[in-house]
Amino acid sequence: MTDTATELHLETSRVIAAPKEKLFDAWLDPNMLARFMMPGPNMTVPEAKSDAREGGRFLVVMRAGDQDMPHKGTYKTIDRANRLAFTWESPFSKLEDSVVTIDFTEAEGGTEVKLHHVRFESEESRDNHKGGWASILDALANAV
Repeated sequence: MTDTATELHLETSRVIAAPKEKLFDAWLDPNMLARFMMPGPNMTVPEAKSDAREGGRFLVVMRAGDQDMPHKGTYKTIDRANRLAFTWESPFSKLEDSVVTIDFTEAEGGTEVKLHHVRFESEESRDNHKGGWASILDALANAV
């Protein structure tokens, strides 16, 4: 029997006019996380914490209206300015071993930020996350 969750993944990327180091560091800085971890319009991040080390945990509380949505995870890989990988625990992605990997590569005009997220409960969850991650990358470009 095939495990559908292991097959469901997404990838999205953007070239952002900023150095790799600045973009990479933004993902580990709670103040920066609060500025760009917003997957939809009219959202805010009232709380962000980061223990930026492999095995360390992070928390990003996304707020839409009066609803708080905590997103947490554990840093699995921190290869400064090259690759960041972390588990993803959210109200909308409850599978163990849901992992986000972000690669930073120099590109014409700045840095390509390529995000790969694996393990979703359904195609709908994957598709919703794809739109959310695309919005987050757009917000990152505006925040740096």
